Amino acid sequence: MFQIIFNEISAAEMAAIPKLTQLDLLAEFHLLPSDLNKLDKARFTTVKRDGKTYHRFRATDYRIYFGKCPEGIVIHRVLHKNTIRDFLFRSKLPMNEDDTGTETTVPWELIQEGQRSRKS
Repeated sequence: MFQIIFNEISAAEMAAIPKLTQLDLLAEFHLLPSDLNKLDKARFTTVKRDGKTYHRFRATDYRIYFGKCPEGIVIHRVLHKNTIRDFLFRSKLPMNEDDTGTETTVPWELIQEGQRSRKS
């Protein structure tokens, strides 16, 4: 069975979004495992980092960062477009307290933290 799994970070980010917007995002974010091999370049981009491939889906005013897993896909981050957090994340730049006022760690470390929390 194909599953969409939210890690703790992306689940918290989704929870902060208004409920109707969440439903709109999920309605727009529909794909099958076979779709990951031929993603529409108008809506998806691919980022390779540390030997792993991550995909970014553009949905309305949000960007969904996800990757493959045996069960389906794991959502790593859900960020509002045109924010410093989204820019730093997709640019693979380190984020610190001075940059965002809230983040104190490198964005890719956040993905790994979400992966570790899923295994626990």
